[in-house]
Amino acid sequence: MKFQIEDVTVYFPYDYIYPEQYSYMIELKRALDAKGHCLLEMPTGTGKTIALLSLITSYSLSKPQTPIKLIYCTRTVHEMEKTLAELKLLHNYQIKHLGPQARILAIGLSSRKNLCVNPTVLAAENRDSVDAGCRKLTASWVRAMAAENPNVPTCQFFENYERAASAAVVPPGVYTLQDLRVFGKEKGWCPYFLARHMVQFANVVVYSYQYLLDPKVAGIISKEMQKESVVVFDEAHNIDNVCIEALSVSVRRQTLEGATRNLNRISQEIDRFKATDASRLRAEYNRLVEGLALRGNLPITDNWLSNPALPDDILKEAVPGNIRRAEHFLHVLRRLVQYLRGRLDTENVEKESPVSFVASINSHAGIDQKTLKFCYDRLHSLMLTLEITDTDEFLHIQTICDFATLVGTYGRGFSIIIEPFDERMPHIPDPILQLSCHDASLAIKPVFDRFQSVVITSGTLSPIDLYPRLLNFHPVVSRSFTMSLTRDCICPMVLTRGSYSYMDGIINTWNDSGILKEIMQHKLVFIETQDVVETTLALDNYRRACDCGRGAVFFSVARGKVAEGIDFDRHYGRLVIMFGVPFQYTLSKILLARLEYLRDTFQIKEGDFLTFDALRQAAQCVGRVIRSKADYGMMIFADKRYSRHDKRSKLPSWILSHLRDVNLNLSTDMALHIAKEFLRKMAQPYEKIGGSGRKTLLSEEDLEKMGDGGMDEMLY
Repeated sequence: MKFQIEDVTVYFPYDYIYPEQYSYMIELKRALDAKGHCLLEMPTGTGKTIALLSLITSYSLSKPQTPIKLIYCTRTVHEMEKTLAELKLLHNYQIKHLGPQARILAIGLSSRKNLCVNPTVLAAENRDSVDAGCRKLTASWVRAMAAENPNVPTCQFFENYERAASAAVVPPGVYTLQDLRVFGKEKGWCPYFLARHMVQFANVVVYSYQYLLDPKVAGIISKEMQKESVVVFDEAHNIDNVCIEALSVSVRRQTLEGATRNLNRISQEIDRFKATDASRLRAEYNRLVEGLALRGNLPITDNWLSNPALPDDILKEAVPGNIRRAEHFLHVLRRLVQYLRGRLDTENVEKESPVSFVASINSHAGIDQKTLKFCYDRLHSLMLTLEITDTDEFLHIQTICDFATLVGTYGRGFSIIIEPFDERMPHIPDPILQLSCHDASLAIKPVFDRFQSVVITSGTLSPIDLYPRLLNFHPVVSRSFTMSLTRDCICPMVLTRGSYSYMDGIINTWNDSGILKEIMQHKLVFIETQDVVETTLALDNYRRACDCGRGAVFFSVARGKVAEGIDFDRHYGRLVIMFGVPFQYTLSKILLARLEYLRDTFQIKEGDFLTFDALRQAAQCVGRVIRSKADYGMMIFADKRYSRHDKRSKLPSWILSHLRDVNLNLSTDMALHIAKEFLRKMAQPYEKIGGSGRKTLLSEEDLEKMGDGGMDEMLY
């Protein structure tokens, strides 16, 4: 269907649209017109992705003189592929109506591990090893050696891509990661570097949050994205945590031991170069005297991670004289590692600000703030000079330099916290030094400043007024939408007289008392573990049990992989029981430091933030059970605290609107009775479009009938 929203013709690839999708598009257009940022909470399973894609691409088509680029950020590769599949459907629909003028280029961009087609490189077991395997075949000095010696291995896909030069382009279309791999194999070109190159020309780019929020990645991948772009952060309920993680670093004893090994290896490489090619070290020294920023554009294959501090926070000045010579820089790093080793040797919890920590480093190790600030870039320069390709072996010294640069750059919004052991296991010595970022706005500020519109959206943004304070921005639109339904297919209830505990404790207790054995006579039982392979296997078997009619129960934890990213739609999930309120571990020193910072800087009370954070996790968990309007499911909050207004009011409105007062203080017997009634009711046929009451599906004709004030008339 196609319809008008003011001056924009919206192309929507389905025959019907939900009223909330239509309202969502109206608010989204308001934000785009105002060239401002927005917060939009849309119920789960109501077509948020296609609403976003339809409105933004249609908006761009309506303004051919000033086309806008869409940068769509997802949390997982799975979500990226789903988004691109939706866009492919939409793109075909737009071409059918508009012809060639609707053609766009849309690509997904992910790591080498997800895009590489070289079987030798892909054989590596993790992402860092795949990255290093790629560098061993594509680094500029490796290729230079291969030009003289054909026995030096290179990557044929990359060589073909380089030979194609300006002819190496992707024709218009929508390309998933799989499509890019297939295209790369057909052409014999490297899909990873091809996608990296095409990002700047694409109309739509779909990639991970980190590509915009982590300065180390964003400095390479996203630095050339134009200001006239709309950035969408989908499923963004935890965006503040992603921002904080991007600027936080942990150092353990293993890190320091690994860093010492790395420094010994670098020292050997320096000696080797002094003996065989001293001119390279001299050239590097001269370049550093002139200023690091003048090193010119590196070949795309030599680009390592960018500076962990945000670009505007690193002054474009010459590298300090005391680390320009390679051996002097190594001495500084050895002193830093030694200092950190001494700080880890403590029996008490210590907390310090970056300013006092830097002063302590200066007095005890003789390393000043400016030297610390340039450690990361100086290491990058040295590793390029020494032609090191196995970068996965140098992760420990990278971590130390990452830490040094951040602590030398930021005076506020961070704490250094040293703990001699994990408080939950006090008998096991495991000292850890953490540079913990408390201010989520630091990582996202460049995104808000640089791009004309940033859309933060999810099914769980309640209470929505807290996000502008946490992220320190002013949205031009902030809206929460409810779900229009022809039947009450959501049944939330608060069960106050049941038991709750940690998952392991519950399962052990049930096992000892025979409850588990009784459950297993009716349903199979599967459990999420910390092992990804085990959990994946458990999920597959859970689905098989549901498919064959045997039925199953799946135990998982809030804040785990399953509770966040796995959908239990249709018969895979009819009931979620949320045991307890998933508060963070409130004795965590990092959490306490963040709460103190939020209170002092943004006037957010500790209790308000902890409740907000716990309830968004709870809403995510129970939201797994309803993935479309044709779906139905029950949500049991097994904890009397949910019956309190200050707790339940933080739940999204689309859940609250179905939570009746009579269901707020239920015993187990009453909950069973309500469940039976609900499931019998849901088993009956229902009218999808809506009868004489509220309409939940709008046709093109319905939209045409709507005047400026006709929306409510149509819906009620």
